[in-house]
Amino acid sequence: MNEQQKMGRDGLFNLLCSEKMLIHPRKNYTKTTHSKYWLRKHPNLLLGKKITRSNEVYVSDITYIKSRERTHYLSLVTDAYSRKIVGYHLSDDMSTEQVVKALQKAVRDKNFHMPIIHHSDRGLQYCAALYQQQLQENRITPSMTDGYDCYQNALAERINGILKNEFLIYKCNNGKELNKYIKQSIETYNNLRPHLSLNMKTPEYIHKKSSEENSTALVNFKH
Repeated sequence: MNEQQKMGRDGLFNLLCSEKMLIHPRKNYTKTTHSKYWLRKHPNLLLGKKITRSNEVYVSDITYIKSRERTHYLSLVTDAYSRKIVGYHLSDDMSTEQVVKALQKAVRDKNFHMPIIHHSDRGLQYCAALYQQQLQENRITPSMTDGYDCYQNALAERINGILKNEFLIYKCNNGKELNKYIKQSIETYNNLRPHLSLNMKTPEYIHKKSSEENSTALVNFKH
């Protein structure tokens, strides 16, 4: 690699992963993925795929956040091209009924004219009939990691890390207070935080620009 070449944290993460140089930390944590069950798992459709537009691939994940009251669970849906968080939901449990609300926010008032993939780990919530029904109703194709390799959903994990390490750094008193804190943090992340991988543009800027280009291309194609 050229010594003058710039690389963001996502690029460095991918490089270390490809060279098998990542260190797996050994620590106690709250488990958010349960994948040993009989429900159907879907193939990984992102292997070797190049993402070229917004609303082409959504990545989803669940992370935990503690308040002084209890442990809460934040479900996120992120547009893989723009890094914009397009849906989220905070709850006190990881039931499918709660997790699917993040997806519902992501697709609310959207009319997808082009194919879209939803990528996640193999967690029970994402394989459940309720979640898969929501994907089907919006003509979204499911995609999942192979086995238990968390690095195959690295972008979703990265967004979790940015929120928790850069924004959600104070412990709230309760879930109601935390929910307001998360809303403000996501709005700030989407609209004000630039990414090196986006040429120092914000997720909202890239998402909007790409969406406008897609709409123009679709109109021209129809005519």
